[in-house]
Amino acid sequence: MTTTEWTIPDLLQLSGGYWSTCALHAGVKLDVFSVLDGTPRSAAEVAQLRDSDQRGTAMLLDALTALGLLEKRDHTYISTEFAAANLSQTSPGYMGHILLHHHHLMAGWARLHESVQSGGPIRERVAHGDDESVRESFLMGMFNLASQLAPRIAHAIELSGSRRLLDLGGGPGSYAIHFCLANPDLTAVVYDLPTTRIFAESTIERFDLSGRISFAAGDYHVDPVPAGFDVAWLSHILHADGPAACRALLRTAAAALKPGGMLLLQEFILDDAKDGPLFPALFSLNMLLGTESGQAYSERELFAMMTEAGLTEVHRLALELPNGSGVIRGCKM
Repeated sequence: MTTTEWTIPDLLQLSGGYWSTCALHAGVKLDVFSVLDGTPRSAAEVAQLRDSDQRGTAMLLDALTALGLLEKRDHTYISTEFAAANLSQTSPGYMGHILLHHHHLMAGWARLHESVQSGGPIRERVAHGDDESVRESFLMGMFNLASQLAPRIAHAIELSGSRRLLDLGGGPGSYAIHFCLANPDLTAVVYDLPTTRIFAESTIERFDLSGRISFAAGDYHVDPVPAGFDVAWLSHILHADGPAACRALLRTAAAALKPGGMLLLQEFILDDAKDGPLFPALFSLNMLLGTESGQAYSERELFAMMTEAGLTEVHRLALELPNGSGVIRGCKM
């Protein structure tokens, strides 16, 4: 547990921090950064292009300038270099999907006390919902996040000699893509819900890997999962379920491996006391809001689940990753 020396200003900053968050989300939702990417415009021009009120637009642009995401020159605004690279939809590094996903979660977080009182969710699981724009921001938001980590992870994990990889619950296929880019002899299958197919196949095609990565549709809790893989990769999917479902899923993943195959599990991992690190502890609350039994798990719990699934040599890889993420490896005898 980390001990924090709190002050009143710190407390007030934490409590009102959502003001800055909402200003950022509004800027992304209205896509002001794209129209200010390389082109200075007045508040009136931005308001006209975004069909918004001039007074409100000017206030938002001034706030985004105060946040350091825009620059103001006389009466015009322009995106900073950082904002142009990460918040303009014309940029290949656009991170707006994950920010919109965070935006869609905010209404639920405002009702956290209700979930704590009831012990159950107050919103439906994003990946299972009917709103395609919400589902897109979630899936492509996962792509945004994975794009920051997947190249590093793929080059750090030795997969020479492996020929087939299963990306179970792989969403848009980010990790399958980067594992294949790092290992020219590797092919992969991304297994996820049918609603994910369009996002996965378009992302795979963008990296010119359609010949090496295929998509298989199904619900891994109830549908058959293909077998005969050298590697199974499970990234941030266990936290959506309770312990019993996690144990069943790990048994399914282990059954998909050839003898001698490797299972790699990435999760936000709590300390064994479960009171830190901060992000996994908060992420457990996010799962409370949106799932029946999901939660972040401790390293001890994940080790036990993998061992129970029949995996041996279970250990955590020496990878320093953000937000309390870690990768655990196990082998099938």
